[in-house]
Amino acid sequence: MIAWLIAAGIALLPLALGDQAARRLAGAAWTHRCPRAALALWQAIGVAAGLGAVGLGLVAAVAPLAAVFPHGAHTLARQIVSGHGLDGLGPMHLLALTWSAGLMSWLLIHTVRTTTKTIRERRRQRLLVDVVADHSPAHDVYVLPVAEHVAYCVPGRHRRIVLSQGTLDSLTGQELQTVLEHERAHARGHHDLALLPFVALEHAFPWLACARTARQTVAVLLEMIADDHASRAHGELPLARALVRMATCGPGPGLASFGLADAGVVERLQRLLGERRQSHWVPAAAYSAAGLLLSGPVAVLIAPVVCITV
Repeated sequence: MIAWLIAAGIALLPLALGDQAARRLAGAAWTHRCPRAALALWQAIGVAAGLGAVGLGLVAAVAPLAAVFPHGAHTLARQIVSGHGLDGLGPMHLLALTWSAGLMSWLLIHTVRTTTKTIRERRRQRLLVDVVADHSPAHDVYVLPVAEHVAYCVPGRHRRIVLSQGTLDSLTGQELQTVLEHERAHARGHHDLALLPFVALEHAFPWLACARTARQTVAVLLEMIADDHASRAHGELPLARALVRMATCGPGPGLASFGLADAGVVERLQRLLGERRQSHWVPAAAYSAAGLLLSGPVAVLIAPVVCITV
């Protein structure tokens, strides 16, 4: 049973290290060179922490029922089905079971709530865009009649890429193409779905500084990934110039949209204008670490199912 506790608990190590460790990871130079690998690592940390916390409670809860966790889970399930309920569990084991059930419910509630809020905000933004903006067939964008610099994407099935007239007037043709490619990369990559779990996590645990750090860091990484698409298509210098111009815009779009200059402007400019060394072992190490973090809690949660089928 100790091995199963370790397998579930090891995923909580990044959370146990606290916000200082999260900030160090967020500011690590390699994450800017390999944003996709860094994003995968952050996703693994978030998923593994949630699954590990739930799995740790389950393993502790069934400990008196069997020496091996899958057998204990089967025994508990049989007891519940046969009407014997939670026989054999002491107060601490009941507390562990309550912890797992409560945490799983808490995360699910906030995920559903955040998803619902995001969908509702998208619909509102699409309606506002359709009312106040004019569709430009030349670029397949919606143009707001304002002088401020605005460029963002309302993602979803019926996406909207929105520019302001001020943006069209201030950017050169090549700079405009980088802006459009950046926003299209957000839409194609479904970056809103990648960010959504971290927004839900921040809402579920607003007192955890590392949850805020994770959400902010993932938002910047997604901007860097979109930057890579735009710079490969049209060059790094035009994108940097466009980013500087767009950084003078006013308040950015809301929860359900992505703006060109709404996150990590300084870091992104340094990344575009600096020398980026390519390394194959860094992303490989990040993906390996992500896999190791996920392996323990995933094994704990699927072991009772696998043991039934084999």
